[in-house]
Amino acid sequence: MSEEKILIDLKDAIIELDDEKVVEAARNLIDQGLHPLAGIEKGLSPGMTVIGDRFNMGECFLPELIRAGNTFNAGMKVLEPEILKLGENQSQAGVVVLGTVTGDVHKIGKEILAMLLKTRGFVVHNLGEDVSLSTFVSKAEELNADIIGMSALLTTTMPAQKEVIDFLKEKGIRDNFLVMIGGGPVNQEWSDEIGADGYAETAEEAVRLALKLVDAK
Repeated sequence: MSEEKILIDLKDAIIELDDEKVVEAARNLIDQGLHPLAGIEKGLSPGMTVIGDRFNMGECFLPELIRAGNTFNAGMKVLEPEILKLGENQSQAGVVVLGTVTGDVHKIGKEILAMLLKTRGFVVHNLGEDVSLSTFVSKAEELNADIIGMSALLTTTMPAQKEVIDFLKEKGIRDNFLVMIGGGPVNQEWSDEIGADGYAETAEEAVRLALKLVDAK
């Protein structure tokens, strides 16, 4: 079976909300010796993009969006162990506290980033979704984190990223941590405005940025 066919199957499985199909396609990808990240970047994620676009246009609704997320997770359960193997021999690059900001429950992009960071030697403490300002800061202090990573997928939750940075400043500990932000509506202009140390559009870019920031710290 060709790589192209497997990637199409992964994408179609998400669109069709077919857990069995996504698991079979993910296993085929591994069995063929193909890179597991390709399954995410060129299969699962494009499928989620289609579902997201349909949701935004009113062509599907929240139950379908949730089901697509579940199908995505079913595929990830097959691919994740293979991806994590890529980082087994990496030396520790740093400690990251990662989460989706308060009021926001989106998780897929954050989960991909957490996994990719691990493959590059980072110790990742994934705080989950709807993470409060105080939790971000207290965990970063407790773990002596190098990076605080915050995701916001809604324009209404973006201000929470600024609130965390402002709180760090109020406590006099802003310089103790590198702050990275990301999410669908987030951009470099917003990053500059709120005083973040960096912004990345994709998970792959975020990993490269994290390595660069820690190296320069």
